[in-house]
Amino acid sequence: MVKSQMTGAVVRNLCVKFTAMAIVFLATALCAQAKHETGFLDRTLNIDGTTYRYQVFVPEDWTPHQKWPVILFLHGSGERGEDGMDETDVGIGTAIRSDRGHFEAIVVMPQCRKNIWWTMPPMGDLAMTALRNATREFHGDTNRTYLTGISMGGYGSWYLAQKYPHTFAALVVICGGIHPPVATLKSHPDLVKFSPPDGPKAYADAAARIGKVPVWVFHGADDNIVPVVESQRMADAMKAIGAEVHYTEYPGVKHVAWDKAYDEPKLYPWLYSKTLDDHEQ
Repeated sequence: MVKSQMTGAVVRNLCVKFTAMAIVFLATALCAQAKHETGFLDRTLNIDGTTYRYQVFVPEDWTPHQKWPVILFLHGSGERGEDGMDETDVGIGTAIRSDRGHFEAIVVMPQCRKNIWWTMPPMGDLAMTALRNATREFHGDTNRTYLTGISMGGYGSWYLAQKYPHTFAALVVICGGIHPPVATLKSHPDLVKFSPPDGPKAYADAAARIGKVPVWVFHGADDNIVPVVESQRMADAMKAIGAEVHYTEYPGVKHVAWDKAYDEPKLYPWLYSKTLDDHEQ
């Protein structure tokens, strides 16, 4: 009888131990499963029956227990396509790979289709839908959402800032503008319908629609594709309405000003310090 009681006690102890081990194993497995992917992630969305691929960069230390700044990046004309990848090879994608320490933020990188511009439908909807999806999935902070673009994406940045006021806490616009270059209008005749009338008033009108959003404008002084006057006039127009404006013009630099711009050490502390509440009050 005593022996049976002892055997029963041993069995019960073993059961308790095995149960505890199983719980620990299950908890560990669940935690591993719950750990989110980081780095450059493939994503898709659907607009009017068409599937678009895009990329989202997620910092290595991402956690759902805090809100994260979000950067929407618009690439230039050379990265247009349907692979959902080329937009990471120029501009902010290169900057991320060079120094991830600057990017304690979710970076959303949609891809514009060929033979079309960010200012032409449905590319604006694509960019904003990708932004909303990534913000929701990765716990983005709508009070710290930023917009940046290069070349064609610089034009797109000024365009989205006008179309979606009260959305972005700050802008970083690199070799962009309001009036597309003449050569671009010749190769994209439909773009005329989505561009403002020629003349200086277009810059003031654009600034009025954007509002007092802090902006840092970059341009190469010797740009042979997008006239530097485009950035100069938009910077002046934003200053005229009382916005905080930083303007950096690189002497001797042609069109590719983005490598130097995204390498500016003061850019990211400035950017992350801005909140939508700052200029919405």
